[in-house]
Amino acid sequence: MSVIGVGPALDTGRAEGAVAALRTTSAVRERARQLLSRAREGDSLWFDVDDYALQTAAAEVADVTRARYPDLKIPYHSRWRHFEAGGVDRKAELDARLTALDAPGRARAMIDLAVVSVLLDAGAGPDWHYHEVAGGQRFARSEGLGVASWHAFLGGLFSSDAAHPLQVDAAGLRGLDTDRLAEVFQAGPSNPLVGLDGRVLLLRRLGEALSAQPEVFGPQGRPGGLFDLLVAQQGAAPATVAAHDILSQLLTSLSGIWPAGNAIGAEPLGDCWRHAAVAGPGLTQGWMPFHKLSQWLSYSLLEPFQWAGVEVVGLDELTGLPEYRNGGLLLDTGVLRLHDPAWAAQSWTAGDELVVEWRALTVALLDELAPLVRARLGVDSRAMPLACVLEGGTWAAGRALAQRSRGGLPPLNVVSDGTVF
Repeated sequence: MSVIGVGPALDTGRAEGAVAALRTTSAVRERARQLLSRAREGDSLWFDVDDYALQTAAAEVADVTRARYPDLKIPYHSRWRHFEAGGVDRKAELDARLTALDAPGRARAMIDLAVVSVLLDAGAGPDWHYHEVAGGQRFARSEGLGVASWHAFLGGLFSSDAAHPLQVDAAGLRGLDTDRLAEVFQAGPSNPLVGLDGRVLLLRRLGEALSAQPEVFGPQGRPGGLFDLLVAQQGAAPATVAAHDILSQLLTSLSGIWPAGNAIGAEPLGDCWRHAAVAGPGLTQGWMPFHKLSQWLSYSLLEPFQWAGVEVVGLDELTGLPEYRNGGLLLDTGVLRLHDPAWAAQSWTAGDELVVEWRALTVALLDELAPLVRARLGVDSRAMPLACVLEGGTWAAGRALAQRSRGGLPPLNVVSDGTVF
């Protein structure tokens, strides 16, 4: 299967061509490397880069990876890891509930779950937690959001059909309100969840997008329609899907759901931000794309496709995730240094150039860090693709360093609306 978005040159002088060019991971990587090269030359307004500290970061990641996965059998960095929080095999319960469905039906349900859970997985803030009644465990941050969304899905929160609770559909999402999501997520004045309104807005916009594209998501408007679009039409041949095709379809189909007003003409860009030093052809000039949540979602859909017997190829076409755990790893190990340490105490937004550059440098440096980690662990990229380096890995090491340094808080204070971090 060919990779969508990698082919003939696009007309970047027109909005449609420029946006299509910015929806590729090749654009993410190429522009991130521009900013890294510039920072290494001393031309960044915000950061210094210490290449010697990359080995320090690699050692930290390798140590954390061996501690977490001594046999080096590392799964993908994916929302499904958060569903395993507390050592509970929640997927076994879901499998048992889906036994009446065939493999495509189970895949649709798992894609439904992964989509809404990932879109709810922005920073929760330091004060929120979720108490799981069964087992009595308490979870915070990404694990808490994962477990909360898991139970919300099993309870039918996102389905408009009471007879079929284990699905997500357009009508169910459009009917969601803040009070109901707060109740299910146990959020309130004494248990505040950052960006709650933004999460609800995002899911309601998802519902609108699903209902507007029945050719992609079916008559009910289910995210699981992606399975049929990408796989079912392949006929009797062994099914194969490219990881970048999953991402490209998500970016094309769901581009309108992001609240950020970034756009070229009438074409929404989503997680793509201005940086004056980024060069590019035509209307792409000055834009730095990331598509972090869409890539996190793509990583989280790899396993539902594979569990349905589909071979997923081209895993390393996806980039490292430019979020505050991976970016924090680079700051906390000294690979990146702020020109002015006082900036760490300020509040920033996702569109501020310092944050845009921090995220771009994170993407580029993760590509350089991955082979150093593999070398320390004695494995190659086939055994440990980037998705496993992240899981092993960079995200966990970033969290551990943040816990040791600041009680878990990120190194920069970025005001979140629940759609980027």
